[in-house]
Amino acid sequence: MTMTIPVAPSDASGLELDRLPAQAAVRHEDVPAGVTLDRLPPRDLDQKELLELATWIARDRALWAGHVTFSDTERHYVSLHRDAHVDVWVLCWTPANDTGWHDHDISSGAVAVAEGALVEHNLTVGVPLARTEVVAGLAYSFGAEHIHRLTGLAAGSVSIHAYSPPLWRMGQYVLTASGVLRRTSVSYADELRPLGNSR
Repeated sequence: MTMTIPVAPSDASGLELDRLPAQAAVRHEDVPAGVTLDRLPPRDLDQKELLELATWIARDRALWAGHVTFSDTERHYVSLHRDAHVDVWVLCWTPANDTGWHDHDISSGAVAVAEGALVEHNLTVGVPLARTEVVAGLAYSFGAEHIHRLTGLAAGSVSIHAYSPPLWRMGQYVLTASGVLRRTSVSYADELRPLGNSR
């Protein structure tokens, strides 16, 4: 069976227009197990391959269940795999957990919700902020241009995140009271939290 990931029209630069990746989330069972930890290509992965990898791991609870811990004061996250082309994380969430606005620098990514539910927020200009609930059993992927904020929706939520190339730097954003958006570069190992006014 072949999976088609919905793709919106692109502009001349190849960036997809008006696509909110979380709104195009697909069910885990609809994603073929093409890329797994045992079958990683010796190169960076594209969005479809990242989606395959994240959902394959999310479906195999034995790969991540031993790392699950929850805290309202800090997000708990563990690296499951890292090599020259991809890194994979398990993240644990409560409703008090919030990444703040961020990007993934030059890395594309995929998120597979294994338990509970998350909310993906997308920053907008001139219209209300976009908010998409992603429940257990759904997954989506995104390109390096993607800016978002993730928050826990349900207590005891767990998600699997895959990035390629591996994360080294990320950008954290703050929206000032005067409406100015500012970016701070942070290490991939730093815990993402809201900076200042995170509207």
